[in-house]
Amino acid sequence: MPFRFIHTADLHLDSPLTSLALRNADLGDLVRGATRTALERIVDIALAEAVDALVIAGDLYDGSQTSMATALFLMAEMRRLEAAGIRVYLIRGNHDAQSQITRELTFPPNVHVFDGRGRPVRAGALANGREVHVHGISFANPHAPASLLPSFRAPVADAVNIGLLHTSLAGASRHDPYAPVSIADLAAHGFDYWALGHIHQRRVHLEKPWIVMPGNPQGRDINESGPKGVTLVTVEEDGTIACEERPVAVAVFERLSVDLAGVDDWRGMQERAEAVLAAALAATGGAHLVATGGAHLVARLTLAGATPLAWRLRRDEDLLLAELQNIAASLGSGWIEAVELAVTAPPVAEGSDAGPLSELSRLMHADVTLSHAYREELRETLADLLRQLPKEARHLLVPDEVAEEGLIAELAREGADTVLARLGGEREGA
Repeated sequence: MPFRFIHTADLHLDSPLTSLALRNADLGDLVRGATRTALERIVDIALAEAVDALVIAGDLYDGSQTSMATALFLMAEMRRLEAAGIRVYLIRGNHDAQSQITRELTFPPNVHVFDGRGRPVRAGALANGREVHVHGISFANPHAPASLLPSFRAPVADAVNIGLLHTSLAGASRHDPYAPVSIADLAAHGFDYWALGHIHQRRVHLEKPWIVMPGNPQGRDINESGPKGVTLVTVEEDGTIACEERPVAVAVFERLSVDLAGVDDWRGMQERAEAVLAAALAATGGAHLVATGGAHLVARLTLAGATPLAWRLRRDEDLLLAELQNIAASLGSGWIEAVELAVTAPPVAEGSDAGPLSELSRLMHADVTLSHAYREELRETLADLLRQLPKEARHLLVPDEVAEEGLIAELAREGADTVLARLGGEREGA
């Protein structure tokens, strides 16, 4: 018999979703509750597959705001696994280290929480008698600026060795350095499988040995887009390992682009958007959510292309959002998180009478928005705005000089397009 386990991390149970809740309370509630449902689905898979173990590579919680209700829910799920004889191996990540409940909670006997000493635990054995050992190191503090790899013991001889580590690896965008370590150093340590956590995007870094970052099982915003799930791992008697991704997310965030090139009426725009949404929703399995374990689609739409509707789309953005939200809802299990406009007016044919509006467009884009004086005025306005934001938000919006220049260019372009769109609407008498 093989040894089988599920590898997950970064559940962030009951993670607060302030930005979503402000825009749409129902959507905020959906995604907030989705972290719990994702854990329920993970346990369902463990029971259905009769796995030997569930390994959780950190960040079950989402920091100091975790409530006792969250902890009691987690305990109930752990007891479901206990009743089936499934062991759980858990390390604490940086968010867990901030939680008071993490220090107070007493898990059922089937759950082993690793400390900071790296001592291996025997998890079972293959049918041929070869033992399986799990190694793990928990975060004692919210920050771990140095590598934790030296704290791990050597692999147990003549055994299958699985390591649990919460790490940012060599660094990743939107992540501070946590227990940094290179893939090469992990591979050289001698374990057969590294069960990683912390980075929310799934990636298999290596297959010999296996070094897997499963991603979080439930995205929390548009920056955590795409399908989310867990990794089902099978260790055969000869030591070979196979990995399979299993989806568990209740809400899947996606950035979707709708090409409106050549579309010249509002109904045509709706039909293009509906086709894109329907295809994306079908991919999530959301149409039969309960029966198939599918997911809601939470989409951010970008409307792009040269279309005579450009001015009207910019002028009537509130109506546009409302109608697209209705279309998504009518398709079943679909939500629109936001709509972005990247549309432009069709180019004027060479030799034709461009007219005053087209000439104004040329002047604004070619001269005004590129001028030093205009850019400096935008820079001062942006600086005033940034001074009113917390330090973390300032760094997120403008992490460096290159990002600042890009943001200023985007603001100048979108501002000019918005003004021209409104002038175009007035000219058409709409």
